[in-house]
Amino acid sequence: MASSLTCTGLVWALLSLLCAAASCVGFFMPYWLLGTQMDKPVSFGTFRRCSYPVRDEERQATVMLEQCGRYASFHGIPSLEWRICTVVTGVGCGLLLLVALTALMGCCISDLISRTIGRVAGGIQFVGGSCQIGWAYYCTGAGAAGAMLLCTWLSCFAGKKQKQYPY
Repeated sequence: MASSLTCTGLVWALLSLLCAAASCVGFFMPYWLLGTQMDKPVSFGTFRRCSYPVRDEERQATVMLEQCGRYASFHGIPSLEWRICTVVTGVGCGLLLLVALTALMGCCISDLISRTIGRVAGGIQFVGGSCQIGWAYYCTGAGAAGAMLLCTWLSCFAGKKQKQYPY
């Protein structure tokens, strides 16, 4: 099986996958911000939350619903800024996954990743990794930082030099 990646390219492909996985795990987990409300532990992420207040009409009081779940709709996300963060982070994670899967395919397919393609993929990782305080926030940030810094640099050396074919 021929590869279009150098040894550095193989490291880049693996690290790209790990960074994309870390960013996606952090994105989907509701542990970006941690705190307490009504003496209960509360946490939430870009589109999920755990232990949140709801209005109990029967008792005419606000009670804590101790479960994790998504917001009922996109507009149920508390603020415009948080909605923008959800979209931008989701798109960034999607780009990181796209580049990581392309890099992994480059391990098996010859002539898939040239130096130019590697550099373009590194640029996509840099743009896709720009994410904005619990462990999920740090996990997303670490994945983004790894993609922006290390993977971008490694992608410059990922592709093998193309053969010159006389036409």
